[in-house]
Amino acid sequence: MGETTTLAGGLLVDGTGAPPRRADVLVRDGRVAEVREPGPSGGETIRVDGMVVCPGFIDLHSHTDFSLSDHPAADTAVHQGVTTLLGGNCGFSPFPVVDRSALAATAGFLGAGLDYSWSDLDGYAAMVEADPPAVNLATQVGHQALRIAAIGTDRRPAGSGELSRMRGLLAEAAEQGAFGFSTGLIYAPGSFADPAEVTELAAEAARHGMLYSTHMRDERSGLLDAVREALDTARASGVRLEISHLKAMERPNHGLVRAALAEIEAARAEGVDVTADVYPYSASSTTLTSRLPGWAMDGGVPRLLERLADRATRARIAAELAERLWPADVVIAELPPGPFDRFVGHSLAELGGDPADATLELLEAHHGKVAVINHAMAPEDVATVLAHPLVSVASDGWTLRPTGPGRPHPRSFGTFVRVLGRYVREQRLIGLAEAVRKMTSLPAARLGLADRGEVRPGSVADLAVFDPDTVIDNADFTDPWRLATGVRHVLVRGVAVLRDGAATGARPGRVLRRGA
Repeated sequence: MGETTTLAGGLLVDGTGAPPRRADVLVRDGRVAEVREPGPSGGETIRVDGMVVCPGFIDLHSHTDFSLSDHPAADTAVHQGVTTLLGGNCGFSPFPVVDRSALAATAGFLGAGLDYSWSDLDGYAAMVEADPPAVNLATQVGHQALRIAAIGTDRRPAGSGELSRMRGLLAEAAEQGAFGFSTGLIYAPGSFADPAEVTELAAEAARHGMLYSTHMRDERSGLLDAVREALDTARASGVRLEISHLKAMERPNHGLVRAALAEIEAARAEGVDVTADVYPYSASSTTLTSRLPGWAMDGGVPRLLERLADRATRARIAAELAERLWPADVVIAELPPGPFDRFVGHSLAELGGDPADATLELLEAHHGKVAVINHAMAPEDVATVLAHPLVSVASDGWTLRPTGPGRPHPRSFGTFVRVLGRYVREQRLIGLAEAVRKMTSLPAARLGLADRGEVRPGSVADLAVFDPDTVIDNADFTDPWRLATGVRHVLVRGVAVLRDGAATGARPGRVLRRGA
């Protein structure tokens, strides 16, 4: 048996939602050995008087499977107390790999650091673990990746053989330990699928006990229809459903989240296993190509660029784009080097000229790889969703480096501490124990992580310690490159990756496998 480390004198918030209590937490061999009344202990003792001890936070919705290998220290996550990241969301995953260039182009806005030199989850995991990360990574398999592997990027229904191929690749990912299957039904080529295709794949996921996470088909005026489509998929397939980053976009649709939550509650009452997640910001971030009409993305980014080179087709795209664009609300966040570099941090309305035409010029000049921030939600809606007991906290982020170019969404730097500092301490929207539950045992249960998400004897010692009086997010939309403060210690499998607020350089994380 190894040496015992004791987190002594802290306020234990164990992740279950139970009231906080004073307790010492003893860690040995990577697991919680004992939770007991404060008192003398042997081995190393870390005094945490006046601080909260809780499970490490589990980010149920991230895109860090595209960025973790580029920065395995995962500074932005570690400084928030995050110990496990779930990737493969919104239909994007870095496997399976059949057409490298198409997969890289489709997910290009999430980062260009991957070479896609593997074919499956096993190969991807081996790449990640060759330079071990500071935190754990769990994975899902994305619908976009499945469709590219079986069909390509064409805008058409899947044939029976192609659907069978997607089911087979999904099953292979499940057998290799993927935790879920995800869709992003506003993103090409996933948006080209009809509900029958999605339901068939969800049924395959259900056969393997996987979670189904969906970025729904509409988060605007069609929000409620999109919620119903997701619930119908769950009913027909029997899959466990996670509705990703529940929100209502654009001013005319603010307030619809209340009806969406009512739909979810009604489905739960009839036996559908459904929950949702949310990030605590009133702006989203995604690829600018998601604003385009679906037909313009038929064939992927290369075909889009061909269409933009044709004057008549370009005019048609611009006309349809103008009907769905709120240019003053959409801010350029990140893009590869090019002529519009100086507009990072500026809205599409500031590009000059006709907003739709200028947006297409921007996309063309930067090869379709433009990430934007969309200030389109109501703060009241964010609070309504966050307070609901069926909703987990999740970042939807992918930036792990503490410094860099562009102005990425601050959610990568502050999601979890923002809830603790602003919504618990300052606004008192939810209590401390409930907030921690939304970041720990609730997401752990959705993933089937039986030995994480709670502090109890035998659980994996993924732990966070923070000062409840000072923990806060420092990143904002103007200056996002600022790490969170107030998290003092973070342990991953019992190894300190953050000590006294500073990264230790330790890399005990690994790629988690479902059922392992």
